[in-house]
Amino acid sequence: MPIMSRDIIYEDNHLIAVNKKPGEIVQGDKTGDEPLSEAVKAYLKLTYAKPGNVFCGVIHRLDRPVSGVVLFSKTSKALSRMNTLFREREIQKIYWTIVRNKPAKQEEELTHYLIKNEKQNKSYISYPGKPGALACTLRYKLLKSSDNYSLLEIYPLTGRHHQIRVQLAAVDMPIIGDVKYGDKRANEDASICLHARELCFTHPVSGHKICIKAPIPDQKYWHLFD
Repeated sequence: MPIMSRDIIYEDNHLIAVNKKPGEIVQGDKTGDEPLSEAVKAYLKLTYAKPGNVFCGVIHRLDRPVSGVVLFSKTSKALSRMNTLFREREIQKIYWTIVRNKPAKQEEELTHYLIKNEKQNKSYISYPGKPGALACTLRYKLLKSSDNYSLLEIYPLTGRHHQIRVQLAAVDMPIIGDVKYGDKRANEDASICLHARELCFTHPVSGHKICIKAPIPDQKYWHLFD
């Protein structure tokens, strides 16, 4: 699927950010579906009439059913420096999610130990000391709630596999549509109501503070909290 200008939420000489739709993949996988990285290359080649191969570095990824900010690099310099920022956890990530039920507290920090099952591509709550178990922590803040659903703002403090999904399910707040982690039913578009809302970081070349915010999906559950 081609990248349209409306999908691009930030662009400069070194970086380009796209508002990923649920169902899109960031990087090529065994499905053979066109990844966003290739769509961004095609956009850059066409928009700037670039001859030959176009550089587009994948800095980070989102799960296929998740929407929101995905950042790519247009230069190798930016890719190397952004990789360092992610590795050293100098990127602030903010997610929004809609969950079933209402949290007991307005704000809370959750810490669990997770173990990943590679064959199932799924993580499970475990305990400290078990081989392969890794600590993970997130903070959440309740933004709005209705009788059945709550809109949370999430600050992941670690970057474990599926950690937001499994941690919220562990405290009886499964993400809407996330049947893999205990929700009652799938969404019609196979999405889950988890959205990478914002990325904030120091620009790898200019040194300026950058915050990139992605509009929420046009989907019925998100409209409950308009």
